[in-house]
Amino acid sequence: MADHLTVMTTTDSAEKAEALARGAVETRVAACVQISAPVTSVYRWEGAVETAQEWQVLFKTAAARYGELETYIRAVHDYDTPEIIATPVTRGGTDYLAWIDAETAA
Repeated sequence: MADHLTVMTTTDSAEKAEALARGAVETRVAACVQISAPVTSVYRWEGAVETAQEWQVLFKTAAARYGELETYIRAVHDYDTPEIIATPVTRGGTDYLAWIDAETAA
């Protein structure tokens, strides 16, 4: 299993994306969070195909902190079913990965 993860979610405004990011870094469940400018999402919700503008939020964290990060996202996110997708980091700069570990230490 990978020691580090990138975890993605989306939200419907830049302000909500920044609040998610700032809270995750402040509580040390993520070392760094990047927010991508609006993307267009097309999805089926409650039987209808919807199109919405969303902001992608990408968290960098230690795998050991994933459960706490997911709990944090679910607690503060206002979507009924927020997107939460974790991808393992299979390789990375040793110093950067050590920084993630230090910043997410409980």
